[in-house]
This record gives sequence, structure tokens and C-alpha cells, in this order.
Amino acid sequence: MTMHYRAHPWHGIDPGMESPSVITAFIEIVPSDTVKYEIDKESGYLKIDRPQKYSNMIPTLYGFIPRTYCAESVAAYAALKSGKKVARGDGDPLDICVLSERTVTHGDILLQAVPIGGFRLLDGGEADDKIIAVMKGDEFYRQWRDVSDCPPSYIDRLKHYFLTYKHLPSEQNVCEITDVYGRDEAHEVIRCSMLDYKNHFGDNCAIKPGKSATPMVAVK
Repeated sequence: MTMHYRAHPWHGIDPGMESPSVITAFIEIVPSDTVKYEIDKESGYLKIDRPQKYSNMIPTLYGFIPRTYCAESVAAYAALKSGKKVARGDGDPLDICVLSERTVTHGDILLQAVPIGGFRLLDGGEADDKIIAVMKGDEFYRQWRDVSDCPPSYIDRLKHYFLTYKHLPSEQNVCEITDVYGRDEAHEVIRCSMLDYKNHFGDNCAIKPGKSATPMVAVK
């Protein structure tokens, strides 16, 4: 039987020669999803993390930037820019929200995105930045070159989702958005996350001992 191999979405896909100006994004969930999917770090396949508990729906395409990692550099930059104590990065790839005029019906796809900004989310004291981008070539959203071009209500919708989707009104919210930043700062966050990836996983993207993820996934 012939064995084919699928690149691991986190470790086996290049973020792009033009990064951080144009990057490859792996999309995990889309606005119509009622279940929260996320990458299984070991196999590279999408898994069900949990059903969406409440009425919140993700407002954009959502996923991560391959070969990024939120660790020391991302945390140090978050602390510098926010003035807050940031214990560490959240230990995941860098998250990205991608705006598109067109409906995308499912995740587990790659697309080219142009970062225009982001917001600094601290989740229990850990840096969990969300990059905001537009799909490359999108007929409408390509006119937005910086987060300052977006209507405030659009950014508020994104902020509301990430501050509330895990919590009941009666629960204490451990998430905090310290600030919204523009394109240049988004580029720097991406660079920091790429440096963290390099420091933890190496230049050749091989997985260090003790890491469970594998660069390639066997597909029969």
C-alpha cells in the first residue's frame, strides 16, 4: 500500500517568504462553526476542543501562523508594551483572525493573509496575542492596511468574543485585553513568535526531544 504524507500544519508549513508582511495562515474554525476545533499538536489533524457553550460565534476566520510559538520573546514584548507583568507566553502557535468578504464554509485550510494589527490578550497572566489580518486579494477588506482603518465596532466585536466565549456572566474573567495595536507592532509580535519557535524547535523545524508533535502525518 502506498503511503503518502501530509505536512504537519504547525511544523511542516512555511509561514511564507514575505512574512511578516504577508503570511500563510492555517484556519481551524470559521464563523458558522458551533464546535470549537483546534489542531491536535501530536497528529496535526483537527480535533474537537469543545462545543461552543454559549451564544458566542467567532466573528472571523480563525487559526494560527505556522512555525510560530508564544513563549519568552512574545511574553517579554507584551510586558514591554503593556507595562504589565507577563509570566510567559501561552505555549501555542500565534493566533490569527482573518477578515474576508467571502464565506468560507470549513476550516482545515491554508490561506494567504496580510496582517494589519492585533490585540494583546493576557489570559491568566500569559501572553495570548491575536493578530488581525485581511485575506490577500479580498475585494473589500484589502483596502484596510492598518487596524486604524477598521470601524471601532468591528474591533469591539472581536474583543467581546475573546473576552467572553469561555465564561458565564457569574464567573470571574481571567482574560484582559491591554491594548489594540497597528500593523508595525503586529509585525514585531510575529517576529517574536518566530524567534520563540526557532529557540524551542530549531532552524530545521525538527521537533526537540520531549515534544510530542511530528512534522509529517501519514495518510493512507
